[in-house]
Amino acid sequence: MTAYVYILFNQKNGTLYVGVTTDLVKRVYEHKIKLNKGFTQKYNVDKLGYYEIFDDIGTAINREKTLKAGNRQRKIELIESMNPEWIDLYYRL
Repeated sequence: MTAYVYILFNQKNGTLYVGVTTDLVKRVYEHKIKLNKGFTQKYNVDKLGYYEIFDDIGTAINREKTLKAGNRQRKIELIESMNPEWIDLYYRL
């Protein structure tokens, strides 16, 4: 089963959120409509800045943990490696 690790942001160099899912389009949409109360709703973090694709959920979860444990600068570098303009990639999926 395909799985994704993703980084959301609220504005360029703003608040970041790292997540994991098996349905990237659906999950980012849920963030956009503020379906679940919590961090992303509180800080309006709903723009897809970066994502990685994995063949299985276990590998994706391990990658998510690594990214969450990492520093903010590394997350920014990942976003800028895929998305230097900081556009919302959701609309390109």
